[in-house]
Amino acid sequence: MTTTLDRTTPRDVATALPARLSLTPTTTLAGQLDGAWWPRSRDLEAELPPLAAALDEAWGRITRVTVNPTRWPVVPRRVPVAGHTLHVGWFTEQHPDKLILLSYTIGRWDLLVIPPETEPSAAARLMTAAAIPGSVRTAGALMADEAVIGQGIRDARRREATWETEGGACMSPLGIPMG
Repeated sequence: MTTTLDRTTPRDVATALPARLSLTPTTTLAGQLDGAWWPRSRDLEAELPPLAAALDEAWGRITRVTVNPTRWPVVPRRVPVAGHTLHVGWFTEQHPDKLILLSYTIGRWDLLVIPPETEPSAAARLMTAAAIPGSVRTAGALMADEAVIGQGIRDARRREATWETEGGACMSPLGIPMG
């Protein structure tokens, strides 16, 4: 059996770089999400160690992770992480853009998973939105909102490009060049 991984960053580079995270500040306001994670690839075995390392100090040792296999081509059962093993499970009922982390010391956290191929500006908007304390926005709602915003931005760029190629402000309303 042959498996092809969709990688935007090679495994050795992904494991050497810190996790791209945006976490909800510690408050009494509980929300749907505890922040967002923007992995560099769809390779869980490469991406989970930097994520766990980044969270160990703040949240305690992460022991389990659950994902929806829709977004991950391979879901390993166990991933070695800094001297311990991270157990990985999958559930099709879980939202595809959400990652659930479990720790014996602190509890459970839900993170929005931003697809690795997301443009930086869109990822920044999603990371900010997912880290708002007390937000009732779900992973699905945030991703749907970003799809609408992204389409609006693409449409505006297309209109601007059309304007520029048609002569823009240098044309009169009748299509006759001015000045």
